[in-house]
Amino acid sequence: MKRIITILLLLMILGVEVSKADEGMWFLMSIKRLNQRDMEKMGLQLTAEEIYSINNSSLKDAIVQFNGGCTAELISKDALVLTNHHCGYDAIAELSTPEANYLKNGYWAASKDKELKPKSLYVRFFVRMDDVSKRILAKVNPQMTEAERDKSIADEIAIIEKENNEGGKYTVSVRSFFQGNEFYYFVYQDFKDVRFVGTPPESIGKFGGDTDNWEWPRQTGDFSMFRIYADANGNPAEYSVNNVPLKPKKHLSVNIGGVKENDFAMILGYPGRTNRWMPAGGIEQNVKFAYPAWVEGSKVGMDNMKKYMVQSDKLNLIYASKYAGVANYWKNRQGMIDALTKFGTAKSKAEQEAKFNDWANKPENKAKYGNVIEKINAYYKLTNEKARHDNYLQQLVRTSAYGFISRGFGKQLMNYSSADVAGREKMKPEMENEIKSFFTELHIPAEKDILKAQLALYATKSKGFPLAPSVITIANDVDNYVNSVFTLSIFTSEERLMAFLNAPSKGLLTNDPIFALSNDLLTHLTAKTDELTKAQNDFLSSFRLLVEGLRESKLAPIQYPDANSTLRLTYGKVRALPADKRNDAKINNYTTMESMVKKYKAGDAEFDLPARLLELYKQKDFGRYVDAKGYMPVCFLTDNDITGGNSGSPVLNGKGQLIGLAFDGNIEAMAGDVIFDKKLQRTINVDIRYVLWIIEKYANAKHIVDEMDVVTN
Repeated sequence: MKRIITILLLLMILGVEVSKADEGMWFLMSIKRLNQRDMEKMGLQLTAEEIYSINNSSLKDAIVQFNGGCTAELISKDALVLTNHHCGYDAIAELSTPEANYLKNGYWAASKDKELKPKSLYVRFFVRMDDVSKRILAKVNPQMTEAERDKSIADEIAIIEKENNEGGKYTVSVRSFFQGNEFYYFVYQDFKDVRFVGTPPESIGKFGGDTDNWEWPRQTGDFSMFRIYADANGNPAEYSVNNVPLKPKKHLSVNIGGVKENDFAMILGYPGRTNRWMPAGGIEQNVKFAYPAWVEGSKVGMDNMKKYMVQSDKLNLIYASKYAGVANYWKNRQGMIDALTKFGTAKSKAEQEAKFNDWANKPENKAKYGNVIEKINAYYKLTNEKARHDNYLQQLVRTSAYGFISRGFGKQLMNYSSADVAGREKMKPEMENEIKSFFTELHIPAEKDILKAQLALYATKSKGFPLAPSVITIANDVDNYVNSVFTLSIFTSEERLMAFLNAPSKGLLTNDPIFALSNDLLTHLTAKTDELTKAQNDFLSSFRLLVEGLRESKLAPIQYPDANSTLRLTYGKVRALPADKRNDAKINNYTTMESMVKKYKAGDAEFDLPARLLELYKQKDFGRYVDAKGYMPVCFLTDNDITGGNSGSPVLNGKGQLIGLAFDGNIEAMAGDVIFDKKLQRTINVDIRYVLWIIEKYANAKHIVDEMDVVTN
């Protein structure tokens, strides 16, 4: 025992890391029961009630879901909102023009009346949640098919949502957890008048581009700011010049005291999707069939967008947001392939499932669980080639403006055609605006090339599963086919679409070559044979039983449910990765402005920097944001458990003060959505000191910083 103690003391003296990352994305209502004591030992100074309370203001009231896909936090009494630059990307691009290019050059509203309103942007406040598992599960039984089970659950969910929405005041969502073994309802309040306050130029907000994405060391100022507006009574309201900044129940104070190794760090946010319970067959399917097709299809779309984006600022603005979204997942999926393969994740899952199968076939368990693994594996064997096919087709639909046309804009036109004369007259102004908007968001030559390339890729690579009927006929002549349909379709001409509004015809729409192609592709993508329907039914019920059995048998120690865009808390520490010669920091848990300037390449699309930033760096004009050790901080690492959707989440110290902004993960732990790596899992965060330095020193927008409660301890 003395020898063990001596070794541990020696490790501590030498600074060797003996801590480990804390796995889990936890419900706020469970913190007191499951996590509070552990968090207090690590440095939490708040009570569970100060984090989540129904009756009093708490940290949850300062955190919002941002536009359905990211997280943001309130940092002033006037509802100033901080999120990532890439989360605000759509809105910033929409508001930009070649003459006033906020995406490229940045923007800071000099006053509240200069804040800009995007067409569609909202934030969602979390009000409360509760467990309704017993109530919902009482409505189902093992004899039901999955379709029957889903209907019974949906009927009960509709009742629960109506009971809790207070006459439409709130949005209520009942969500499934642990693969349908538990259910909780969530009550939200949405605010739709959200205005753009400011952002740094893209050379700061996206510094490093695709090259540095998912990489450490990192020097990206990935942040942007917005403000929530409400009516005079503080209620949600559509945009109006009479609206006023919301007075939130809670906003975060901002701590510029800095961070150091092993400081406590917690993150609240809306992680989008993890698959920690995914069976071995699903992992194998992703690695060998689905993700390679996703990666290849994404790259084809990106290459054809980029070909036009570099031609002018106007074309760059049209495709910047779509390109960024595709590029992000392109690198993510390749990283997943590499990480899952390197760590043999499917093999370790298969070993767990073999143990489960032994337990499942014990006499007392066999009737319920005995054939679970067999049915799961049969499903994946049946759908491997379909997964490859579907991912090629999905990337076609995702990167081409015309791939989804029959279900999107085309469907609106179909509804217009079905209306009577009075209905069409009422709908016509909105449809005219939709048509104009549609053509401002695409470039016909680019769309033609994207569709050609994606159809050719799909036709040649998706051979293990039947192609969509329309593609079979044109597979050997894709170029001429696309040229022809672009000449004939009403969807490639604003004038033809406007004329259609005056003489609408369902038949014309149905027979339009682009509408017909899109309809055929999407119909084929969603079609199911009887064999597939049965296998899917068996799989869904078996997967649910697998998760139930793994929890019952204690073979899986996971206590938290997979992420599904509901508010979660994750906690850990500021924690370094092993020393890396690419980082000049003394401890590899932070980066400095010096290391950023070393990456600077004048005129480079990914590594250029503004002249003003370089001049401020040369003068060492860092003000109160300089670290005590003399460097200007940019980013830092924690070992929190996050995933997509956590982008923009606040990184908080033990007092609940804002110390950083989560924006990425490290590629070494890219398998994190499936299996948590306690040694390598890291969250990459923008240091709040760099955020404030950019606003105050670089942008001369000190009035924005003056809104915040800035503290140093």
